[in-house]
Amino acid sequence: MEASVEYKRVVIVGGGVAGALLARSVEFHADVFLIDPKEYYEIPWANLRAKVEPDFAKRSLINHKDYLRNTRLVTASGVKVTEKEVLTSDGRWILYDYLVIATGHPYSIPLTRLERLQQFQAEYQKLQSADSVLILGGGPTGVELAGEIVVDFPGKQVTIVHRGSRLLDFIGQKASTKVLDWLKAKHVNVLLNQEVKLDELSEGQKTYETSNGTKVSADCCFICTGLPLSTEWLREGVLSECLDRHGRLMVNEHLLVRGKSNVFAIGDITNVPEIKQGFYAQKHAAVVAKNLKALIKGGKKLTDYCPGTTMAMVSLGRREAVAQFPFTTLIGRFPGMIKSKDLFVGKTRKEMGLEDGD
Repeated sequence: MEASVEYKRVVIVGGGVAGALLARSVEFHADVFLIDPKEYYEIPWANLRAKVEPDFAKRSLINHKDYLRNTRLVTASGVKVTEKEVLTSDGRWILYDYLVIATGHPYSIPLTRLERLQQFQAEYQKLQSADSVLILGGGPTGVELAGEIVVDFPGKQVTIVHRGSRLLDFIGQKASTKVLDWLKAKHVNVLLNQEVKLDELSEGQKTYETSNGTKVSADCCFICTGLPLSTEWLREGVLSECLDRHGRLMVNEHLLVRGKSNVFAIGDITNVPEIKQGFYAQKHAAVVAKNLKALIKGGKKLTDYCPGTTMAMVSLGRREAVAQFPFTTLIGRFPGMIKSKDLFVGKTRKEMGLEDGD
């Protein structure tokens, strides 16, 4: 009679881009727990398309149980980490042999997939009935949302208010200039070096005043400013000294949290010096999956993570995009063919073991 195999326990906190892919990658190599405050995985770079086409979200919102076959799901948030356990918001202490922090950013979204689908439908109806739209924030989220709106609803007046001196200030000047010219050609009003105080916004508001006194009329408003990191919960516990001054977890070349031999961090919460984009988070997950498998087998040689280049891609509606490559920057149909038509949803579903019809 064969002896039973005792699996090591891997606890992953966060079911976003990196955490979800990692759970799928290691679930048959360990006793895996996925702790996430929602019941589904959301492909984040697809949610702006879902605001103008709600049915698109039926492919980009995936219940965790539909792609995970051998993972224990805990619908809760992480509250505290000790040397051996994670405390969750529902009061459970979960033991771990290996821990992975993948909490990204704190999004205020519904618990269930159905509620999230209904939310997209409501946002679509809000857009459909509006003649004018205000977008607060000119980073990738604000720019992509503006692109979706002006392509699907070309008659609407769109205004972007951005506190920075240029749009997309996380990438190069050339890309920013090309995007600004594209938006202006679509009659988007772009107000730079200005902001609207978020704490002064109210439901049903139709007139907004920027920091320099400019008044903007809009039937609806979308907040697309940057979100904080979801690492505040780590400030009390064994990882408190592992956070840098920006609240990012400091990791080594193996994506192990500095000073820890069994705790990894992946995604936007790491201090890896690279542009924070979803495909880099997926690469983090792939490296940590290899390293977890090696450690579980008793290996000592771990895979290094090589930080990403300055490559970035921002979609501009359904057919166009701007792409920054190491040696050139392009805008138009060619980069749009790479990303904008499907926003990598089919590719991501395939990585999760799902077909588009599932």
